Amino acid sequence: MEKKLFLPTINSPADVKKLNIAELKSLALELRQYIIEVVSKNGGHLAPSLGVVELTLALHKVFDVPKDKLIFDVGHQSYVHKIITGRREQFKTLRQYGGISGFPKRTESECDAFGTGHSSTSISAALGMAVARDLHGDNYNVVAVIGDGSMTGGLAFEALNHAGNANKNLIVVLNDNEMSIAKNVGAMSEYLSALRTGEIYNSVKNNLAKLLEGAEFGESVLHIVRRLKGSLKYLIVPTSVFEELGFTYLGPVDGHDLTALIDVFEGAKKIQGPVLIHVLTKKGKGYKPAEDNPDIFHGTGPFDIKTGNKIDKNDNKITYTEIFGETLINLAKENANLVAITAAMPDGTGLRKFAEIFPDRYFDVGIAEQHAVTLAAGMATEGLKPIVVVYSSFLQRAYDNVLHDVCVQNLPVTLCLDRAGLVGDDGTTHHGVFDFAFLRSMPNMVIMSPKDENELQSMILTAIKYYAPITIRYPRGSGLGVEISEPEELQIGKAEVIKDGEKVCLWAIGSMVDIALQVADKLNEHGINAGVVNMRFAKPLDEELLQIHGNKYQYLITLEEGVLKGGVGSAVLESLNKKHLLDRCHVFNLGIPDEFVAHGDKKLLLKDLGLDSQSVVKKVLSWVK
Repeated sequence: MEKKLFLPTINSPADVKKLNIAELKSLALELRQYIIEVVSKNGGHLAPSLGVVELTLALHKVFDVPKDKLIFDVGHQSYVHKIITGRREQFKTLRQYGGISGFPKRTESECDAFGTGHSSTSISAALGMAVARDLHGDNYNVVAVIGDGSMTGGLAFEALNHAGNANKNLIVVLNDNEMSIAKNVGAMSEYLSALRTGEIYNSVKNNLAKLLEGAEFGESVLHIVRRLKGSLKYLIVPTSVFEELGFTYLGPVDGHDLTALIDVFEGAKKIQGPVLIHVLTKKGKGYKPAEDNPDIFHGTGPFDIKTGNKIDKNDNKITYTEIFGETLINLAKENANLVAITAAMPDGTGLRKFAEIFPDRYFDVGIAEQHAVTLAAGMATEGLKPIVVVYSSFLQRAYDNVLHDVCVQNLPVTLCLDRAGLVGDDGTTHHGVFDFAFLRSMPNMVIMSPKDENELQSMILTAIKYYAPITIRYPRGSGLGVEISEPEELQIGKAEVIKDGEKVCLWAIGSMVDIALQVADKLNEHGINAGVVNMRFAKPLDEELLQIHGNKYQYLITLEEGVLKGGVGSAVLESLNKKHLLDRCHVFNLGIPDEFVAHGDKKLLLKDLGLDSQSVVKKVLSWVK
């Protein structure tokens, strides 16, 4: 007899509600297999979603989505939710150009109550929804599912603090798998460990028993303590932290036991006020390679299902992240004051090996970019040379810390922004296209971007020798494959003329320098000898060279993998205008327009934005008469 399949029958959350426990268990197995199959081809966040299969099914069994609001923090956990909310077939297009997003997205489904690409936002958003519900006199549940890694973010604590005081009906599901992207660090991680094991209560209870053993008053004292509202257990069991914030704490609960999950969710709906449910899950559950290496399979490219081995599409070229990590180690051997800071991204930022070699000079602060920057500022005041390594899109959360704590005090903090520019499949929430614009406005800040992996080395050396705020931003993925040589210190604010030309000159920065060289070659076929400048610095500009070129060339075209509004092209226009050169020199800026860019293959996105070499050539030919 052929085994019945349940996944093909699931077209909405209502279909999940019809299934009994045995059927839900079968569905869970099918969902895991489907997610593994799709992610093995498309890449994506595998381990987080495998860990929440039963949890997500239980939530949809108990709650009435989309009437009830369900928020996933971070969206890495949302794949099961997407599949069972009407996107089963679309899931095959996960993270592909024109396909569905890898994160919850309000414009994608009414079941996605809130878009979440960055962490620690769910409790704030959920509380906002609960406030709106009560003001409107409505009646529905609001549930935030937050990973224990996201609980290291300050915004989560701010929201917990307010939610407990607001006393709104709100359910927070703490998905505790001891991991965010890497192994969790800090006091919160240790605290949750104590919650999981009950070791604090058991330790104190055992010690107290020994202390009172044989004492005449022992039993009477224990009897009195048990009767007190503020009893010994209440005082020492770690649940008191959440309870003192005003939450009813339930758990820990086995996050893979459907019956237990459904029971606790049904019970939570009946409790007045905010509730926190502590759920224990295993990241990567159901796929051994992901269970054994949850950090590697947190976010993965395509892989072979049988072996778990990554299918490498990079032609073995070294990545910018790898060259950064190796260069930093070499420089740290020569500079005892050099320290590295990351926000829960030791592997993604290339710092894993640094941490092993220099454990006392490596600091993982958890998902807390604001703290990372101000921590670095404090270190810098006392003679250390801190390097803060974060993804470009994540630095956005630390804007004020960079401005107020680093730039105002002109402190020698180096910001290294990985994943700058378009990042491809992760899409809108992760494209690092705003850093040029928001950092350029900050006094005392220097901003560099390398044309290739070799120049990245030189920029790291330059930054370490520079004693004021400085930023290096570099792209995701492989370099150009250039020959690696010894790094050389660069002169701050000086550009590199790669090619002289006539009439037309392309001023490019970072990843767009290679595009500019391709454009120059193609323009040559049309009889146009275009010059090419590697700007190197977004701030300060090489204004001396810019003035010379403003007088020499009739057309200047700027190219940047960042937003145009307030970006590097704007800086060029400002400088030329100050020198009264815009009347004789036509300037055209190419970059990211005033819109959010979708997800998809980077080459396709560049073409859509008119930033691939062929599109740029067409534009230049239309401008140059």
